[in-house]
Amino acid sequence: MKCVMIIDKDLPIGLIANTAAALGISLASETKDLIGKKLKDINGRVHEGITNIPIPILALSKEELKDKYDEILEKDNQDLKIIGFNDVAQKSLSYDDYEIKLASSDKAQINYLGLCIYGPKKKVNKLTGNLKMLR
Repeated sequence: MKCVMIIDKDLPIGLIANTAAALGISLASETKDLIGKKLKDINGRVHEGITNIPIPILALSKEELKDKYDEILEKDNQDLKIIGFNDVAQKSLSYDDYEIKLASSDKAQINYLGLCIYGPKKKVNKLTGNLKMLR
């Protein structure tokens, strides 16, 4: 399995970090065995489990993110998990506020700050292999 995140390359660094964190939490809550077990160092201190797969962070423009999200959803590939973090969520004051705003938002009005794609390595590579790393 493979995971990549694609984030709007024009966002300020704080929003890039927030977007990656939000996507990572969402993926971890939905994906079994993504987090490794707790470990101990030589001093016996416990270190909480972290992701056990690499997660490259790739870059696209705001418009390209929307196109990529639509492209993946239109293929309706059950093997792929796609999580979008959008501007409606980012601007909402609470999850209830987000739910209300999203329910009245047309897909054309929603802009994506980032996407997380998780699935079979071949399929994820086919969708993202030509994208550049976020720098």
